[in-house]
Parts: sequence; C-alpha cells; structure tokens
Amino acid sequence: MGRKFEVRKQAMMKTGLQKSKLYSRYGKEIYICAKQGGTNIDANFALKHLIERARKEDVPNDVIERNIEKAAGGSGEDFTAIRYEGFGPEGCNYIVDTLTDNVNRTVSEVRACFTKIDSKLGVNGSVEHSYRHQSIVHITGVSADLALEALLDAEIDVEDIDEEDDGVIITGEGYDLDKIEAVFRAMNNVSIIDSERGWYPLETIRLNEEAKSLHETFLTCINALDDVQNVYHNVEDE
Repeated sequence: MGRKFEVRKQAMMKTGLQKSKLYSRYGKEIYICAKQGGTNIDANFALKHLIERARKEDVPNDVIERNIEKAAGGSGEDFTAIRYEGFGPEGCNYIVDTLTDNVNRTVSEVRACFTKIDSKLGVNGSVEHSYRHQSIVHITGVSADLALEALLDAEIDVEDIDEEDDGVIITGEGYDLDKIEAVFRAMNNVSIIDSERGWYPLETIRLNEEAKSLHETFLTCINALDDVQNVYHNVEDE
C-alpha cells in the first residue's frame, strides 16, 4: 500500500475499534444501507462498497448476511444518525458520529464522556469547520494522467492526485467515494487497492502528558458506547 495513502489515513486521526464494536458498527451501517437503498448488492452500490470494506476488516459473513436479511424482512430497529461535536483539554476537539434508536440515551452517554474529562459538548458546526471531509482512493493499473482524465469525463472533481511506485493516490470530496470507485471499477486492468473516507483535521496538535491522559480516557469512554460509530480528533499520534 502506498506510503502517502497510509500517511493521509493516519492524518484522519480516526480511532481504532475492538472487533466486537467493529462488527456492531458495520452491522448497523449495513442494515440501514440495505433498508434505504435495497438489498440487491448489484443495484445498491453503496451497500456493495460497505460490504467490501467490512470484509476487508474481517467482519464475519453471518454479521453481514443477518443484517441484510433483517432489512429485507422489514424487521429491526429504526436508527437515527446524529453527530456530536465537542472540546477536550488543551485545544483538542472531537467529532463523534452515532447511530441510535434512543436519542435521549445517546446524548446523555456522550455528554457523560465529555464531563468525565471536565470538557463539554459544542453546538452543531463548532468543530466540523476545522475538518475537511475527504475520500482517499489507492489504485493500480493506470497512470495519474489517465486516472484524472477518467474522473473528469465522469464530471468528478478531485482535490489531488499523486503517482507513486505502487499506484495512484486520489484525494476527493468525501461524499464522492462511491462515484470515484465506480469510475475505476468500470476500467479494464485497474484495481482498487484500498479506499477510505472520513473527517481530516485541518491542523493537528500535540498534548502534554496530563492532557494526553485525559484524551485517552475520553477515547476509551466514547468508544465503549454502543451507539458510537466513528470518532475523529485533531491529536497527533506519537
């Protein structure tokens, strides 16, 4: 995998998840995606992409199939996607994405994690403006010039495109990931090595030992919540 791809993925500061939490997260996302866009994987490209990502992270097939079947049968919970933004010690900040079937429970639990480190939730947009939502795609089998030409033909704007020894790295708008992948899936001899989308901090910070301890306490607390899907922050990993 390309060095720049790894560097850019790390810059997203997305926290890692334990396997059980990872399975739960993907289960919810697959269920909602299948319920909203249909369970036909060939017709629901977002679902197809989600399943491929789940399999790359070793999510068991029974987790994937069970949630697709649940969506097909019309059973299961109704989840609401809610984003929380907040501030931590020494200028660090957080974006917390959740899927919940009980908004009151979720906001109470998320707030408690901030309170635990003597920090607080912010209003909508108070943190998000200091991040950028991007997609990063690593492909092989095509030059950067031809990749860019294919994207322009598909009327997809990209922010950056770099050619490395082991492929091409494309950086685009976060909501365009499925569109970008669709372009290259349609091209002969082009392989998608990896892809990622998320919220990248415009600037990162380093914390002193005391603040770093509080930051780690917060991450442990927030990642333990069942309703939390993704957590992003602006703290450099040392």
